Amino acid sequence: MQKIRNIAIIAHVDHGKTTLVDKIIHASKIFRENQQFDDLILDNNDLERERGITILSKNVSVRYKDTKINIIDTPGHADFGGEVERVLKMADGVILLVDAFEGPMPQTRFVLGKALSLGLTPIVVVNKVDKENCRPDEVHEAVFELMFNLDATEEQLEFHTLYGSAKQNWMGPDWQNPTDSILPLLDAILEYIPEPKIDEGTLQMQITSLDYSNFVGRIAIGRVKRGTISENQQIALCKADGTIKKMRVKELHTFEGLGKNKVQTVEAGDICAITGLDDFEIGDTVADVDNPEPLPRIAIDEPTMNMLFTINNSPFFGKEGKFVTSRHLRDRLMKEMEKNLALKVEPTDSEDRFLVYGRGILHLSVLIETMRREGYELQVGQPQVIFKEIDGVNCEPIETLVVDVPEETAGKVIELATQRKGELLIMEPKGDLQHLEFQIPSRGLIGLRNNVLTATQGEAIMNHRFSSYQPFKGPIPGRINGSLISMEAGQCTAYAIDKLQDRGVFFIEPGDDLYTGQVIGEHSRDNDIVVNVQKGKKLTNMRASGSDDNVRIAPPKRFSLEESMEYIQKDEYLEITPKSIRMRKIYLDENERNRMAKKDS
Repeated sequence: MQKIRNIAIIAHVDHGKTTLVDKIIHASKIFRENQQFDDLILDNNDLERERGITILSKNVSVRYKDTKINIIDTPGHADFGGEVERVLKMADGVILLVDAFEGPMPQTRFVLGKALSLGLTPIVVVNKVDKENCRPDEVHEAVFELMFNLDATEEQLEFHTLYGSAKQNWMGPDWQNPTDSILPLLDAILEYIPEPKIDEGTLQMQITSLDYSNFVGRIAIGRVKRGTISENQQIALCKADGTIKKMRVKELHTFEGLGKNKVQTVEAGDICAITGLDDFEIGDTVADVDNPEPLPRIAIDEPTMNMLFTINNSPFFGKEGKFVTSRHLRDRLMKEMEKNLALKVEPTDSEDRFLVYGRGILHLSVLIETMRREGYELQVGQPQVIFKEIDGVNCEPIETLVVDVPEETAGKVIELATQRKGELLIMEPKGDLQHLEFQIPSRGLIGLRNNVLTATQGEAIMNHRFSSYQPFKGPIPGRINGSLISMEAGQCTAYAIDKLQDRGVFFIEPGDDLYTGQVIGEHSRDNDIVVNVQKGKKLTNMRASGSDDNVRIAPPKRFSLEESMEYIQKDEYLEITPKSIRMRKIYLDENERNRMAKKDS
């Protein structure tokens, strides 16, 4: 029987998880000498590379001293917590990676709490000790305090700590004496992470993630908890509703290096991929056909936000996308629900509108960005927070917001957060930054990042995670400024924009194609106004010196997808196509807008 270790790597965004996995892969000499590989081997999805974050968890394995180490790279963002919760079920231990300057961050706490409650053994790696003004010893104490606060057991509190720099490719017990390799980390994994605990009994394996192949369809991935599973074996699939279906295993693969190896049997403790099963969901149990015993289901935290998704019905619909009908939209959302556990989709009273529930703006925006890259056109409404009634009291989701900001702009950040019903809990110096912690309603976070970055000249570092549901905190002021709306369809002219610049900030450039009802700028006052940016200059054959100077136009304000989602108002949609992101009024015609506004008031 081969020796196995199953380990998950958890850390906050940007603390160096994926780089560390790269170095472990290189150290174990998976690649042949002549094989070329880039950095960030595991972040192979375009979106992950561009944003520099891990969105989907990945499995790889390395062999070291006759032991197979299965490594699971997990996302650091709390918005992708659904990924983390199911993946930790496959591990026996975790490597907690913390930055030697920043220390444990709020989202580390979220994932670490899940890992400790599952009884996993931690190894702490203090990374980036080559950074200036790093404070490894203080960070080590902070990690101990965090684990203590998360009710870790005595065994978990006696964790082994390593210091090093994944980028410089070394790890060791003392941060002041760099070693020459990353192997001390692999030795620590063999020494401190327990072997998988094998229960006696018949086959049990919980499906914790999905893969898809165009040739064999859906592939079930999970860790065999007990018993063995073989090719062509007949198994029972225990479903969520209690039903049991008989199926046959077509092929079995284990993870070897970055790929998969076809095998005849898989023993308890190893992670494997099964093809040939159909109609399964994440959380189902593969069990013995004569004596099926289901494992407890994976509990996933509830979504906290929803958005309306609908087909694109603007005058420009179908010009840039391939998939534009409600059938395309429905099928794509249903497909996403199969593997994205924290996502829920509900139909509405209309065939072409769907309510999509997610963990936060980032969670939903990654789905939208993925869809637009696949060629979908759609429109989304303003994100709405989900309220709940608990013991007869209307409650809303509250988040813990952490902001690290230069001292001179800390006052502005506190003012912005308290305007949105945030309560300041902690304010302390951290290096040359002020460390602020707030409790703030999820509603208050929508649009807050933009304002904070503006107020701090882009120097604030913001992170937040869901904390609990608490009684409703009262109304929060929304966007103060109204919108500038295009009066006509056609190309806008530099002359018209120049004449209207005192009315507000524009989002468009001369020559852009517009339609009636499109939001083209932000009004300097609190009401919406309709403007004509298509009219050109009347030409005469009279010329006066000086009056025909070239127009000078301020550059347009550009929004990222998340910023646009946070910016739009209740009566606006965001139109998303593979090439453009436009804001528009739900009712394009001005008279209809006025009629609807009267109806609502």
